[in-house]
Amino acid sequence: MSHTVVTTTTTTTTSSSDGGFCNIAYVRSFQGLLKIGQVVTLLIAFLCVHCEQRWTDYSAFRYFEVVTAWFLIVFFFFFLMHLFRLQSKITCINWTLTEFLHYAVGGILVFIASIVVAVKSYGISGLIAGSVFGFMATFLIAISIWTSYKVTCGSQPTGAAV
Repeated sequence: MSHTVVTTTTTTTTSSSDGGFCNIAYVRSFQGLLKIGQVVTLLIAFLCVHCEQRWTDYSAFRYFEVVTAWFLIVFFFFFLMHLFRLQSKITCINWTLTEFLHYAVGGILVFIASIVVAVKSYGISGLIAGSVFGFMATFLIAISIWTSYKVTCGSQPTGAAV
């Protein structure tokens, strides 16, 4: 009499956000997608103004380029910081407050720069596109300010029991 033994092995792999070198789940999160959107819109805004040859006011458009390039680099740094979990390795800095303040300053400066480019564009399509993407980046930065504010300064539980 012949018997056949069938052995089934099931392997379950779970991914946790605590272990590992790279936090891939952050890329798919709302905050990660928001930072990617900010970096992409700032890059497009910078390139629209930088590649346009018919500037009418040199200093105004250089201001726009400096502001968009600076915050493009800073927001990309914050994205990489969250992606590689650097905020948990460098604990001497309050990263939540640092991001909130950078978003607040960045939102104001990108908004001002976008207004300046919109006013000084004089119907030149590349400059108009740059200002539109600057306003889009300002909107995305405002969303980041709002979500960061809710995390940083959200409602504190008041459990004053007498």
